[in-house]
Amino acid sequence: MRLVLFLSLLTVFSPTECGNILVWFTEGSHWINLKIVLETLIDRGHNVTVLIPDASLFIHASESDRFSYQPFSVSMSAQDMQDSFEDFLHFSMYEMDQLNLLQIHIRFYQFVSKDQDLCLAYCDGALYSPELMDKLQNGKFDVMLADPIFPCSEVLAEKLDIPLVYTLRFSIAHTVERMCAQRPAPPSFVPGAMSKLTDKMSFTERIINMLFYLSQDALAISLWKKIDNYYTEYLGRPTSYCEMMGKADIWLIRTYWDFEFPRPFLPNFKYIGGLHCTPAKPLPKDLEEFVQSSGDDGIVVFTLGSMVNNITKERSNMIASALAQIPQKVLWRYKGDKPDTLGENTRIYEWIPQNDLLGHPKTRAFITHGGTNGIYEAIYHAVPMVGIPLFGDQPDNLAHMKAKGVAVVMDFNRMQIQDLVDGLSAVINNPSYKENATRLSRIHHDRPMKPLDESVFWIEFVMRNKGAKHLRVEAHNLTWYQYHCLDVFAFLFTILTVVLYVCFKMCKLFIMRCCFRSKQKSKRKNE
Repeated sequence: MRLVLFLSLLTVFSPTECGNILVWFTEGSHWINLKIVLETLIDRGHNVTVLIPDASLFIHASESDRFSYQPFSVSMSAQDMQDSFEDFLHFSMYEMDQLNLLQIHIRFYQFVSKDQDLCLAYCDGALYSPELMDKLQNGKFDVMLADPIFPCSEVLAEKLDIPLVYTLRFSIAHTVERMCAQRPAPPSFVPGAMSKLTDKMSFTERIINMLFYLSQDALAISLWKKIDNYYTEYLGRPTSYCEMMGKADIWLIRTYWDFEFPRPFLPNFKYIGGLHCTPAKPLPKDLEEFVQSSGDDGIVVFTLGSMVNNITKERSNMIASALAQIPQKVLWRYKGDKPDTLGENTRIYEWIPQNDLLGHPKTRAFITHGGTNGIYEAIYHAVPMVGIPLFGDQPDNLAHMKAKGVAVVMDFNRMQIQDLVDGLSAVINNPSYKENATRLSRIHHDRPMKPLDESVFWIEFVMRNKGAKHLRVEAHNLTWYQYHCLDVFAFLFTILTVVLYVCFKMCKLFIMRCCFRSKQKSKRKNE
């Protein structure tokens, strides 16, 4: 244990050669995770340049003077991005339940296609700006960091001839990781991301999982054609989105085995889940007084995340009625109108120190929408959960937590007052939920290096070694039939067929000769 601690400290505090790091823009929680890594890299003496479009929702050049922001213009506004996101959010929360599977796929295809158009507008603003490209060419960058949720980082890294490090949560059905990064994913025990399945699947579930993989692969190939054409035109040679993504040196995956089900992975995939988690800090005086007033019953922390600023009055009143019936005090992060049924035990805040509250000894449960960041803070502090997923990866995230015995999951549109009361009662009063949460927390903390330190190590590793192509599997250079050894099977089958045919002919000849000679001898004797 002392050796592991020493190596960890050596990695963090040992002197390192300072480098220049270029960061492709991203948004939302993706930026929150990436920003933490960048702050640590700056603390270690590196120079960080963040590309920022003038239509960014979350990255603002005034928020920190530690980054060297490099702005660029795009042919759209931040409101266009905001409208697109709100349309998708409304579809996920209120429309999806009313549609059949085919209608959901059609609408999803339309949303992703529209989102691609917006993303390619960002690409135009950066890649086709002579002034910006000249600055970047002269910047002598050592590595590029990017979240592949926004395309074009890979083509820019190719143009600048610098290594690329991805930070990624996942792609739907792991299409990007499987098809572009060549990470194995046997559908017999690896559930497709967002399928809401676990690694323990029945025969029917394995059929569903296989069909989910196939349908998402077909959808991805269809949607990627637009980016394939864009990359081919920009680079002036035939290429594809998948080919360019496959050149990434390291993939930093923002989960860990406390969250994931066991599965095969590659040497250039590093799991860094929970890198943003920290020990709880003391609460502000007013919050601490309210928490302490809960007595032995403790508190419940409730938030639906920063993306959801309002819910319908009917839903908010239903939730408030349920919260009023529990003995715990509730701290609810909510920006909407005050519910009419709000109980005396519940306080509403526009913002709460979520991590610090989850780490408080009086916290008994966490009501969450299922965002990865919030789930990891709950795992870090061993807090059981009541999940109310709304959109995106949240249903799948909470399916993982339910399978691991640390969460009860509700349907936002269908849950009633008693459902929420019973769910909270279960995770608070049934000791198995707290025991499982403690077990996951122990797994999370019991690792050779903190996830933030590991992230920094692998980024610096790529910088020191001018890439990490030695960790890239040869599968990238194989055709699909070579990958599955179909050519080998065809060759062996051909050889086997020839051998069997020769054996058959020889046996036939032997039998014919033996029979013919016997008949000839019998005929001579009769004569």
